[in-house]
Amino acid sequence: MPKNRSFFCWLRGLFGSSAAPQDRLKEGSLECGCSDADAKAADCSDIEGSKIRQTESGDSASAVSAEAVIAPLNTEKPMMKKKLTSISDIRRYFHRNEDPIYFISATNFNLLGISEWVKNFRYINYLDCFDGRHPNVFVPGEAPHREFESIEDIVNYLLEHKEVVDYIKGRGENAKATFLMFDEKSEELCKELGMDVWFPSAELRGKVDNKIETVRLGNRAGVPSVPNLLLKVDSYAHLCEISASLGTDLVLQAAFGDSGSTTWFVSNEKEYNKCAKDVEAEAEVKIMKRVNVRGAAVEACTTRAGTIVGPLMTELIGFKELTPKKGGWCGNEIFPGAFPQDILDKARDYTFRFGEVLREEGYRGYFELDFLLDQDNGEVYLGELNPRVTGASSMTNHAAFAHADVPLFLFHLLEFSDVDFDFDVEDLNRRWSDPENIDSWSQLVIKHTEDTVDLLTEAPDSGLWRMNEDGSLHYARFDYHRRSVENENDGFFLRISGKGDYRYEGADLGILITRGRLMNDDFTLNERAKHWINGLRSQYKGQPLTPADYEDVPVSLEVGAFKIL
Repeated sequence: MPKNRSFFCWLRGLFGSSAAPQDRLKEGSLECGCSDADAKAADCSDIEGSKIRQTESGDSASAVSAEAVIAPLNTEKPMMKKKLTSISDIRRYFHRNEDPIYFISATNFNLLGISEWVKNFRYINYLDCFDGRHPNVFVPGEAPHREFESIEDIVNYLLEHKEVVDYIKGRGENAKATFLMFDEKSEELCKELGMDVWFPSAELRGKVDNKIETVRLGNRAGVPSVPNLLLKVDSYAHLCEISASLGTDLVLQAAFGDSGSTTWFVSNEKEYNKCAKDVEAEAEVKIMKRVNVRGAAVEACTTRAGTIVGPLMTELIGFKELTPKKGGWCGNEIFPGAFPQDILDKARDYTFRFGEVLREEGYRGYFELDFLLDQDNGEVYLGELNPRVTGASSMTNHAAFAHADVPLFLFHLLEFSDVDFDFDVEDLNRRWSDPENIDSWSQLVIKHTEDTVDLLTEAPDSGLWRMNEDGSLHYARFDYHRRSVENENDGFFLRISGKGDYRYEGADLGILITRGRLMNDDFTLNERAKHWINGLRSQYKGQPLTPADYEDVPVSLEVGAFKIL
């Protein structure tokens, strides 16, 4: 049975493979065309002497064998690190980094492009979105494993995989691990491998990731939430009784959940009955007054120097063309003038204040806040906290200000490093709030929206796609970076579900990143967005399952998949 990648449905944080063609070696020389001297200068010397094994068919495998692990990194004793006090200091520090740093997850989507800023940064992934052509992505061969039920399961599978273990050990000591999601087992496995986890502990992340706790943290920070109650619900009659002050049109949320999977809209008993079992199983739920809002998101990083705040982005929520979940996240936009100045100022201030409260809790590093903007009274309400990188991180870390200074995630790495630093956070935040440092980009997360299950027989390649004058699409070339997108008719597409994967309701098909807006001013999808969605969907073909096929379908597909972005 082929590797089933598609049932990892998330994307509110996505993917890659092993050695790329330019990394592969002819006998004794690099195929990238560099001389040995050029290779060293271009930082491709770490692959010298490695070989990629061949499959029975003769094609290059996406996994590198233990014998093919790249040579250890430079183990010479580093010079004493001086205090970093400027952006140029930070750039130089990561340009010279000698310690191996890994992002271990289902895909590399969340931190796409970070390897270009940080020497010796590599991705270890389960899904091969690039068909072995990304130079810094390692995907091991498939090994027997139990059915995955979470991103954490994928991470732990990778950390225990022999090829991954050999790869990590072969690249040298002092390794650091970063993740989208991880748990206590992940921490233990990293310890066994001699790797430091460069994120707050799983225990602390779990504590602050609780949507109920987020409300309480927001109250401490002076960041208001939509009028709400935090109570146990026993029945619809009980709900009506305890929520009388909020009206009859309500939104209920469980403590944990992704992309709308545990958010329920209830205005009558019939709607309540659809989610009653889930709601009543919770020890406490967030009961909110339903208000006329649109979503916004901002990523930030709390450091010992203060909280650094990224740009406020629009969110695409619940579009039926993209997701089957009514409240499901399905993309973002970033562009100058997206919000009135008073909204921007308030959201940035709230984010900074929330970050400082997180610091008091002992939390360090990267996080994201969802905000709800009330269209009737202009209020800015706290939505959710994601104590991690997210599906919006690729937008934040590729914004114009990131290229002018450094990506936000580098401050996360800096916070967990042993180097001393101090810089003017207030000045940085002021500069990052300048509209001149914001350019216009959008991304769409395309899911399978029909209540069907089939096996994919065709799927589009990752890379640069181009829109024709009539709205149809064609594949221009392979690429693994969004900088290939030159105008609004170009789009970088990252394939998630590939040939041989199951396609089921909610499965992530892929992610499109393009210049310009994909929503109208009334925050509906524009015609260009619809052309992109329809054109990319048409590239997927599937065959119906036979009764025998259903025996191989993972149970998780039948009960609802988990998010991988």
